[in-house]
Amino acid sequence: MALESNAIIETGAAALLFAATFLVGGRVHPFRSLIRERRSFLSFGAGMSAAYVFVHVMPELNDARRAFVESVSVTLRYEGMAIYFLALVGFLLFYGLEHQSKYLRETAGAGEAGEAGEAGPSFKLSIGGFAAYVWLMAYLLVNHFGDTLVSIELYAIALTFHFLSLENSLRHEHGAAYQRVGRFVLAGMALLGWVMGLLFALPNHVLALLVAFISGAIIMNSLIMELPAEKGGRFWPFMTGGIVYGLILLPLG
Repeated sequence: MALESNAIIETGAAALLFAATFLVGGRVHPFRSLIRERRSFLSFGAGMSAAYVFVHVMPELNDARRAFVESVSVTLRYEGMAIYFLALVGFLLFYGLEHQSKYLRETAGAGEAGEAGEAGPSFKLSIGGFAAYVWLMAYLLVNHFGDTLVSIELYAIALTFHFLSLENSLRHEHGAAYQRVGRFVLAGMALLGWVMGLLFALPNHVLALLVAFISGAIIMNSLIMELPAEKGGRFWPFMTGGIVYGLILLPLG
């Protein structure tokens, strides 16, 4: 997939923004004058990322399904329904990742703070899973179904807010281990995903499956970071972020 120079600049800037979110996101509070409490701001951003999936990515799954059907050389028994099944797999897999990570923290007897200073099994599982997650979303920044810079910008804005919530969650769960190692791993994967996206493009049918998978994963991770009481999510900011960004996306198709 050949990109024009302006698209390379746009996607590169987005990848740098993703990396910066993990490196310094814990010390940044954008729009402080509008939303004073940082946790409310994070909930607002989580609502935006959820809106992006429901209003922009889910309709795009129809394009992904069509691309998948047209790209394979065999007759598909279920007419490309694998696309929607992969979205379910992404949803369930990251639910399982959260469940197992929490189980490992409880087994280690680390209490609410998790493995605050030690890179134990829970930390390694979480960072490993989210490293792949960040890499894939940075790769899809370059290789996607949208053709315009507007679609790149919408994707970058939604994911930046999503990554702010993810950074906040991992920092609170893993403390010093995340500060010392995890944030650098995730920042590096954001840049690596972008670079690899420039170097090679996967076949359309594989790309379609990845888009479906990451859609389900984003929904689950947005819910994981907002719904449990211990996460401190805020209902009204989450709802407001979802509605506002949804309305912005609606006329853009």
